[in-house]
Amino acid sequence: MTSFRSRLLFALVSLIVSVLICLGLLLGQLFKDFYLEAMNKRVEKEAKIIALLLEHETIDMIRPQLKEMSETLSSRITVLDNRERTLLDTGRIAHISDDDHEKIVRDILHSKKTKELSIIEEKHDVYYYIVPFSKNGQEAGYVILSSPVNSLKKVNQQIWGVLISSLGTALIVIILLGLKIADQYMKPIEAATKVAFELARGNYKARVYETRSDETGMLSHSINILARNLQEMSKVQEMQTDRLHTLIENVGSGLILIDSRGYINLVNRTYKEIFHIHPEEYLYRLYNEAFAHKEIVKLVDEIFMKEVKVRKQLVLTVDIERKHFEVYGAPIIGTNDEWKGIVLVFHDITELKKLEQMRKDFVANVSHELKTPITSIKGFAETLLDGAMKDERALEHFLSIILKESERLQSLIQDLLDLSKIEQQGFQLQVETINLFQLLKEVIMMFHGKAAEKDIDLQLNVSQPIYINGDSNRLKQVLINLITNALTYTPQGGRVEVSVEDQNEEVLIHVKDTGIGIDEKEIPRIFERFYRVDKARSRNSGGTGLGLAIVKHLVEAHHGYITVKSQVGKGTTFTVHFPKEQ
Repeated sequence: MTSFRSRLLFALVSLIVSVLICLGLLLGQLFKDFYLEAMNKRVEKEAKIIALLLEHETIDMIRPQLKEMSETLSSRITVLDNRERTLLDTGRIAHISDDDHEKIVRDILHSKKTKELSIIEEKHDVYYYIVPFSKNGQEAGYVILSSPVNSLKKVNQQIWGVLISSLGTALIVIILLGLKIADQYMKPIEAATKVAFELARGNYKARVYETRSDETGMLSHSINILARNLQEMSKVQEMQTDRLHTLIENVGSGLILIDSRGYINLVNRTYKEIFHIHPEEYLYRLYNEAFAHKEIVKLVDEIFMKEVKVRKQLVLTVDIERKHFEVYGAPIIGTNDEWKGIVLVFHDITELKKLEQMRKDFVANVSHELKTPITSIKGFAETLLDGAMKDERALEHFLSIILKESERLQSLIQDLLDLSKIEQQGFQLQVETINLFQLLKEVIMMFHGKAAEKDIDLQLNVSQPIYINGDSNRLKQVLINLITNALTYTPQGGRVEVSVEDQNEEVLIHVKDTGIGIDEKEIPRIFERFYRVDKARSRNSGGTGLGLAIVKHLVEAHHGYITVKSQVGKGTTFTVHFPKEQ
């Protein structure tokens, strides 16, 4: 805006200066011509008066008067006869010699023989005026009146001085008035421009101060109306954006938005929580690089190629779990059939699938697990009733088998009751501060006998006391199940190590063994109910297939999680992550 003001003032000043210069030149020339014309008329009258005197008097009689007239008029009077001989010369007035004066007179006379002689010639800054005179009706000679131009130059200088001073004063006054007028009209425009810049930056609270009722006032009023409208629109847009953001972030399904180039632009909170990812792993990356599951990439490829809606059920591995999703993908088509991108919605139906599968598996698994001990008890009871009870050795053997199967049946029922209780909505922990070192020491003591029977080296690696908040009985149950599995699946002469790692935000409990290991494909399923890696060994050891399911639920009840690393034939490491602040 400052440059605009400068350009405007420069243009106005240039225009005014040009007009004043042209006006000054015109006026100067007019004044000069006016003065010259007045001087010419004066000289002409003076010369004609001298000529009249010469017509009636002789030169000798009027010689004194002519000299006096020469001094009075500040002019040189020269009289020539008709043969161009000098009759009278009052002497030099200007700075010109007599020879030059005579030569100039001769030149003028010779050049004007055929023309009117009453004209003026300017030579050596002297005006020459020649007028003929006559006696008795005959041409007697010429009167030459020469005047210096010093007075003309002086008058010319005075004229230009007056013009320059007056026009200069006018220029200054006009410039000052122009500055005032420009400032008066530029200030509202500058204020409106600043507000317009603020509106362009998004500051819709900016306003212009309205003080005038002319066009600039109308401009300020219009900009204020625009600012108020933009502010209202901004509020509505912010409200709609907040509502949309709240809806997207809190919707119960995972949502991903992919643009037309294949870059991921939006990932909502539910998706991050389901897949345990960080935004930087997905945002502004190509979908085929960001998605770790080939099934999702294939689904997106299908939508891009066919440009149709797709609905599929996918089973995806997330960390150590297999989750079921109903994935809905649809292309985003804008106005004029413009391709905008793709939206993906992930509905987590894992719990529904689990409930459905649980209903199917529960009867099969429980009936299968109950069938063996019940069949054994029934068979041995019938055998005893058929007469085997009279044999004391057979009676004792059969009764021990019946007791063992009864204990197995009781263990299975107890695990089912525990799992059912843990999964109930009202399940609560008895939280207290626990010394992990002391707790692990008590648990390890319980397994020394079993480890000695299999010649397994059972070690506890805790360097210092570590305290966490939790339910000691439930944590014992978690550790007992993990160590029991480690001892069960570790061959004779193996090693089982329990260690604790204290990190900044978590406490990690590692249960590491050198057992048979777990295939990578089976790891996501080991926390399912009744799932066994080695079914024969697990059943022979009295396992129910519910231990790891109970462990997972109890760890999650403590706001933690469990991870598994394993290699077939080399061993397995279960790591329980407990947060320090719950």
